[in-house]
Amino acid sequence: MRSPTDRRPSLRSDERREAILDALDGWLQDCSLDAVNVAEITAQAGVTRSAFYFYFENKAAAVGALMERLVTEIFAVNEEFTTGGGAPRDRVYTMLNGLFDSSDRYRHVFSAMLEARGSSATVRQIWDDARDAFKPSVAELIRTQRPGSTPEPEVLAAVLLEFNDRMLERFIVGGQLTRAELIEGAAAVWLSTIYGANR
Repeated sequence: MRSPTDRRPSLRSDERREAILDALDGWLQDCSLDAVNVAEITAQAGVTRSAFYFYFENKAAAVGALMERLVTEIFAVNEEFTTGGGAPRDRVYTMLNGLFDSSDRYRHVFSAMLEARGSSATVRQIWDDARDAFKPSVAELIRTQRPGSTPEPEVLAAVLLEFNDRMLERFIVGGQLTRAELIEGAAAVWLSTIYGANR
């Protein structure tokens, strides 16, 4: 399936594309997306400016492609949560800690996505598509744990994922609550919504 972040079909083996993304990743660890220019990215990647635009429409689209690395990690966390065993409380806390760990590891990319989301329809679509990709598995978990519940499992899943989205944004940009407090509050919401109790 063609990625909306790439102007051509995504080729994992394409070394130039990966070099561009690696260079962008390095720059974002030191400065904001707005402060990085394409010339700096291409110089570090050892490619031409035209090569950058061969793969990406602009910097925002390249950040969207870089976000795929974070999403891949989160897919693994989500799969363990929705299909693994163990007590509900343990599963929820493992999922939330994995989510926070991945977001923290890619904090610079997450921040750049937040920066780009406001001005790029492409990035907003990437963001929404990434979040929505988790909805079917979470909805199925809700359906098995709370058969016949209302609202529909898909609606509950969408709300929980939107909630996680906002919670991670507060974690990345900063707020009054600590990571531990955010996780504790989020766990209570997930446990009560899916399992009907804080167990």
